[in-house]
Amino acid sequence: MSTLTLKRAKEILAKHTTEPHLFLHAAAVSAAMGAMADHFGADKEHWEAVGYLHDVDYEKYPDEHCHHVRELLEPEGIDEEDIRAILSHGWGITTDEAEPETDMEKSLFTVDELTGIVQAYALMRPEKMDGMALKSLKKKFKDKRFAAKCSRDIIQRGFAMLGMEPGEVMQCCIDGMTAHKEELGF
Repeated sequence: MSTLTLKRAKEILAKHTTEPHLFLHAAAVSAAMGAMADHFGADKEHWEAVGYLHDVDYEKYPDEHCHHVRELLEPEGIDEEDIRAILSHGWGITTDEAEPETDMEKSLFTVDELTGIVQAYALMRPEKMDGMALKSLKKKFKDKRFAAKCSRDIIQRGFAMLGMEPGEVMQCCIDGMTAHKEELGF
């Protein structure tokens, strides 16, 4: 088994997903995961690939999200480590199978929801991702009515798991998503 590449992740996701907003979310999480990999000195493309593929079973099984990951990815030859990382983003939410343990797993658990807040904030700004200030994002994060579907509780649990300051993780999301703003439609 070889390391999952972003190209391969995109091929696999396209087999199971058709909705444009899910591809956009995949790209946002992938971008944030790349910045988190940089933070941890890890393999950036590998983390981006795992981030891109994290919702592989969501469109087909929205009410059983994370319960079909293994059956979709094992036949594709995806490493157990990557399957586990993908499963871990649903820990305590949709499944209890894989508690996040590695930096990659903890990062995916955290940025999955956090990218939604960054994206919502970018959409309301005339300059989109350009010049997004951490201080302003923190304000939006504190406003529970803003991007209300993005669970602050899950994100806070992720910050605690990572043992990082919330601002550090938010800045990684801003940096990663800014670097991929064209792909994200910003």
